[in-house]
Formats: sequence, structure tokens, C-alpha cells
Amino acid sequence: MKINTRNLPYEEVLKLPRLQHRDPRKPSRFLATVVRIASMPTLLKTKFTYTTERMEQVAKQPCLILMNHCSFTDMKLAYGIFYPRPFGIVTSVDAMSGFLGKLMRFLGCAPTHKYITDLSVIRDMEYMLKKNKTSVLMYPEAGYSFDGRATALPRKMGVLMKKLGVPVVTVITQGAFARDPLYNMLQIRDVKVSAHVKCIATAEEVREKTVAELDALLAESFSFDNFAWQRDNQISIDVPFRADGLHRILYKCPHCGTENEMEGKGIHLTCHACGKKWEMDEYGQLSACEGKTEYPHIPDWYTWQRQCVRKELEDGTYLLDTDVDIAVQVNLDGVCMIGQGHLTHDQNGFHLTGGEGKLNYQQSALASHTLYSDYYWYEIADVIGIGDNEFSYFCFPKTKTSVTKARLATEELYRMKKYNRKPIAAI
Repeated sequence: MKINTRNLPYEEVLKLPRLQHRDPRKPSRFLATVVRIASMPTLLKTKFTYTTERMEQVAKQPCLILMNHCSFTDMKLAYGIFYPRPFGIVTSVDAMSGFLGKLMRFLGCAPTHKYITDLSVIRDMEYMLKKNKTSVLMYPEAGYSFDGRATALPRKMGVLMKKLGVPVVTVITQGAFARDPLYNMLQIRDVKVSAHVKCIATAEEVREKTVAELDALLAESFSFDNFAWQRDNQISIDVPFRADGLHRILYKCPHCGTENEMEGKGIHLTCHACGKKWEMDEYGQLSACEGKTEYPHIPDWYTWQRQCVRKELEDGTYLLDTDVDIAVQVNLDGVCMIGQGHLTHDQNGFHLTGGEGKLNYQQSALASHTLYSDYYWYEIADVIGIGDNEFSYFCFPKTKTSVTKARLATEELYRMKKYNRKPIAAI
């Protein structure tokens, strides 16, 4: 999938019309049917099945559907599960750019900025549920999973559930991540996909339960580990490219401690600083070709990296400092490439400059609980996305920089400042 791009000086970007709010449309039954038919080849190829739990409690009521986010396949799976039930989708502004965005409007989609406080999207969700009488599909993680576990969820989702006052349904997939993990450069693997669909709270239960209790229900549903699922169920992915791009997740060598010298290629992950090499087996586990295997389970390696970032933050040594290419989005016509700039990230948050001195944007460490970072974003490059409700800035590092580390640092820095140094879980 690609996005419309054009080269434009920053001063011209400032003159572009801004995104104007529009009430969500009632989903077109015809277009939903077209999407359902278009999804059939993927549903058949993945032998997609799903199970349900307590869904008789929902019947035909409009509900809030919270689905985990692994790949672009997720939307096809949603239509495989819920069609012909009408539902709208909370969608990022970049995903609704261009002609596709116009079609998505007719599907009942509502655009929003990722990881930014956006009260208008809450009003849009209420409009879809109460006025349009349709369900609302939302990916609470907003971004794709990096390591096969849930991306950090927004705090107090229970507040949103109580405000909407409708049944809450979760959809957790198995196999979707293994089929198309984000790090693997859009290389599809042959994996069966399934899902579990559960009503975690009826409208009455939403009213009765506390915010903390609703948050706990959601956290329980989103406590998955796709690499553990693959290992425990002996799901064989015996493709010769299974480790391609794995360094995007595992950017730091646990043997020598060097960052950004890892390379995932074929079935191996190699540190070019010390020469140590690991092999990724067909069940998604790692083993050192020589010597000790520090972390056979990829999420454990990822957690260790998080702990290392946390220590840098506590010691005051963490710093991201890199030249970047910058794309800016102000409406749904696509993104504008404005040339080079410079991005830093430290204890105070992000600072982006560029546009021949006309762009000077700062984002505090408390602005968001996580970071919009992505691999091979719209087939351009790895990206760090920051911004507000008016401007989205997409930064493509021009040096060896891990967008994964930037996300980890954002999450840990937010936690340190917001919740008074709450410790992270040990592995």
C-alpha cells in the first residue's frame, strides 16, 4: 500500500486547506458487500475461522469492537467476522488519504490522528453508535505490533466505554501476525488465521463496572504473545526469508551491547560489530550459532531492550539526534515532502526543525503514551511520526537510527513522568 506524495516547500504547506470535520456517514451496504467479496481470497487462503464467546449478549445492538492490530489483513478479517452487521471504523488520517479515503468515508470510517488527544473522534463514535445505529470498530493499539505482543494501550479506556454505554466486544487474532509481521518487509507467509470474538461487557455491565474493572477486562484480552503462540502450537513457518528485517525489532546486540549493527537476513540475525550470529527456527525461536543463546524468545529480547532504554533515561544518557527527511500532512490529499530537517528526542520530548528554518516543532514527553513509529511506512522507509491535531510530521531518519528504540523511549519516558517512575516488568 502506498500514499500520495508531492514535493512542496514548507511555506506552501502552511497555505493548504486544513482537514475539515465531517460527521461519519452511515456505511454503504453495497460498498461493504464489495469489501466483503474482495476479502474472500485472503479469507480462503488463510483458511480463516473464528470462535465466539458471549456474543448472544450483543444480538443486533450497535457495539464497540476493539480489535488487535497486526497487519493490513485485519480489516479483511473484520469483514469476514461481522458482515453484514454494519460498522464504521476509526481510522488514521494517513490511511484515509487520496481516493481510498473517499471510499472509506462511504464505509463509515472516521479519521483521527494517532496517539493524540482528539475529542472529535469520541463525538464521531457517539454519532456512529447513536445516530447511524452502527457498531464502531477501533484498534486501541492504533499501531501494528512490533514484537507480537500488544502495543501499549491508552490509559483508562474504561472511561471511553462508560461514555459510549454500549456492549464491548474484543477480537483477538491468531496467525495474522505470523502471516505478515511488520518487520518482514511485506513478505507474506502461508499461515492459517483464526480469531476469538468475545463480548467482554454488556451495556448493563459497562454501567455497573468501574473504570478500573473495565480496563482490567481489556488488558486481559490484550495479553497475547504471537511468538509464544507459534512456538507452543508448533506452527511451522519454514520460509527462507523468515528473519529478513528482524533487526528492526532486535536492534541491540545482547552479546556486545552495540546498537544498530544488527542485520536480519534469510534465517539468521547477525551482529556486525562482534560477529555473533543467531538462527531463527521454523517456530519463531532463536538459537546462537555459537556460544550462549541469550534470548531464544524474541519478546524477551525486546523487553531487555526496553530495560536498557529505561536505564538510559534514568541515567540521563538517552538521546536520539539525527537528520531526517520530512513529510507533512494537513488534510486527506496525501503528504507533502518538504525536504530535510533535524530531529532530537530526549528527556523533554521531541524537537523537529526544518523547512529552511521555518519549521520548529516541539512535543513534550507527556504528549502521548506511545509513539507512531513504523517500518517501511507506505513502502518509503522506517518512520517516526509526531504532531498535533493540525499537522502530522513523518520523519525518515537518514542515519542508523532505530524507530523501535524511539517508541520504547517514548513509552518509558511517559511512564516515568506520568506515573512517578513505575517500574517495568522484569523478564
